[in-house]
Amino acid sequence: MVEGNERVDADTVRAYVTIKPGVSYGPREVSESIETLYATGLFEDVSVTQQGGTLVVRVRENSVINLVSFEGNRRVSDEILEGTVDSRSRAIYSRSRVQSDVQRILEVYRRRGNYLATVEPQIIDRGQNRVDLIFNISEGKKTTVDRITFIGNRSFSDARLRDVVRTKETGLLGFLRTTDTYDPDRLNQDQELLKRFYFDRGFADFRILSATADYDRERNAFFITFTLDEGEQYEFGEVRVDTTLADLDPAQLQRRVASRPGRRYSAEAVEKSLEDLTLAANRQGYPFAQVVPTGDRNFETNKIDVVYRVDQGTQAYIERIDIIGNTTTRDYVIRREFDIAEGDAYNRVLLDRAERRLRALGFFESVRIATTQGSEPDRVVVTVYVVEQATGKVSFGIGYSTSDGVIGDLSIEERNFLGRGQYVKASIGGGKNTQNAEFSFTEPYLFGRRISGGFDLYTRISEDSDTQAYDMTETGGSLRLGLPITEETSVQVFYNLFQRSVSVSQADCRGPNPELPRAICESDGDRLTSLLGTSLIYNSLDDQYNPSEGIYAKATVEFAGLGGDTYFWRNTARARAYKEVLPSYGVVGMLSLEGGLMQALNDDLRIQDQFFVGGSKIRGFKSSGIGPRDRASGDALGGRYYVVGTAEATFPIPFLPPEVGLSGAVFADAGSLWGVDPDIVSRNGGSSTIVSNDFDLRASGGLGILWKSPFGPIRADFAVPFIENDADQTQVFRLSGGTQF
Repeated sequence: MVEGNERVDADTVRAYVTIKPGVSYGPREVSESIETLYATGLFEDVSVTQQGGTLVVRVRENSVINLVSFEGNRRVSDEILEGTVDSRSRAIYSRSRVQSDVQRILEVYRRRGNYLATVEPQIIDRGQNRVDLIFNISEGKKTTVDRITFIGNRSFSDARLRDVVRTKETGLLGFLRTTDTYDPDRLNQDQELLKRFYFDRGFADFRILSATADYDRERNAFFITFTLDEGEQYEFGEVRVDTTLADLDPAQLQRRVASRPGRRYSAEAVEKSLEDLTLAANRQGYPFAQVVPTGDRNFETNKIDVVYRVDQGTQAYIERIDIIGNTTTRDYVIRREFDIAEGDAYNRVLLDRAERRLRALGFFESVRIATTQGSEPDRVVVTVYVVEQATGKVSFGIGYSTSDGVIGDLSIEERNFLGRGQYVKASIGGGKNTQNAEFSFTEPYLFGRRISGGFDLYTRISEDSDTQAYDMTETGGSLRLGLPITEETSVQVFYNLFQRSVSVSQADCRGPNPELPRAICESDGDRLTSLLGTSLIYNSLDDQYNPSEGIYAKATVEFAGLGGDTYFWRNTARARAYKEVLPSYGVVGMLSLEGGLMQALNDDLRIQDQFFVGGSKIRGFKSSGIGPRDRASGDALGGRYYVVGTAEATFPIPFLPPEVGLSGAVFADAGSLWGVDPDIVSRNGGSSTIVSNDFDLRASGGLGILWKSPFGPIRADFAVPFIENDADQTQVFRLSGGTQF
């Protein structure tokens, strides 16, 4: 007999009872029946008794949850907590499930740095066997990371290694950070980042002996300690390629190797060589080629001889590629980062390459590619696990520039538009003398190929100021195509069409001795420019925003004259090289060289089409502060040729905590601007009306202070010219940067 059941059918209860009619039973069978009924999660209380010849099963059913709510949560939204707990409205209330939910909620808070958080479940009886379940949460203060210590590091300072790891120490600006809390997953990532850092700098024997996080409950803080064994630093010794594949020439493959004898050993260079050799073998008809590097250490010379052996690998094919975790990003956006597709030969090196590309997109918080056995022994199933992150940004900026005064901007940016991997940005901004608006769109894959394409629309307004004796408005747009040649090299083709309107005060242009140069007065009016150009770009920087190693170089050729009112060709080139000169102290050296030349193709060139050089390129001088000027008014006229070079070293400022984000710089700039177009010289009244029209070297040196503020980078430079021309306009102090909210 079943008693006390309201919702659960009596036959259902009997089905879970292990005691059957006509069969003898004892205490063990009674206990088993009670445990089985409790395990269903349907009952709060169960008892089994015998009344005469009848077995009576009395149950009290668990209540039905009417409502699940959260109180006291400010740092974590209800939506996140609802997705965390298993208890749901209209589900059966279970005490054990609620206790599990409490632990899940606490884990969410611990991962967000709230180790003092507490959760108390509350049950409110609503009658008719219904209850409200309320989780009362006390979030407590944020548990911070007070100190990160490194033991065993001889070659790099603690401050330098703290820049490598993602976990940061709390400090003055800790309230703006989310990485100054302890997260075990982040700590594991930090260990991988440290390994990569050392391996790429020649420490092939580097090991992390331990990584511990000690919690001090009284201070509500963690103390993280990394114990390291750096080992010795190595260089590449002999590097060669061997192959057992008859049609492959080792000498040709050798040219694909990125690791060079005599250079500092780098795991990244070895990985790059593996990828390039694998692709080279694939293109020559060996889809299953396997490249295995072997290293032979010479402990006396601290060199590693590396042999890349190219063999025929195991013949296996990719049965399918599954993608898990992408709720916004389309499948094809992920699949196109693979150099292999379903049905192709399986190659682990190419999968690793795809994994790095997916991480570099910036669409995902984490990316992992795993493989499992397919339906046949020679079939492999590839599974891509991704965790998406926010890719949109709305930002407001306000800052100060010595050339434009207070400046501000508002922009909306989406790096993964509609999950298609497209980049869209709209912005407006301006300052005392400038205003601008811009819209950009970029499709990174045109026609299903690794060809980027996009367009830009813009309007820029600059008003009469100390550095410009006229008002100017430019409105136009551009089309562009980008084609990669290698991982570091690409070509871009672009077309610009814009209308330039120059407004000059005619009162300043009248009379036999006008206040403005004739070359400026004659630039008044509207002109349409139709320009076609191409750029060759090389980029091997290790970080696009804060590089410490690598080279960026760009050479551009432009031709204006495909219709429109202006006719000229223009060449520009610039290159920057970065290197850690004192790795132990985080000192990064930078050398840059930039130059340009242009030539008019008719006798109607305007000064605005020429080059202007000043404060942003050679510090210590005002904007447009060097180069040819009108003798009478001192207004800048621009030039057809310029060259600029910079040597700079940046370093962390000693005795300042890293969280302040301040660093210093010492620099020296040099360069020149010269060669006003002859027709402009003639229209201005001849060469006697222009000064500083020849190549005269200018040079300056100074100190800079850089602040990685929570709202954006800000930089102040103090520069003193030590080689200058009498006509130049100098400027000792320059401040630039802004903030973003």
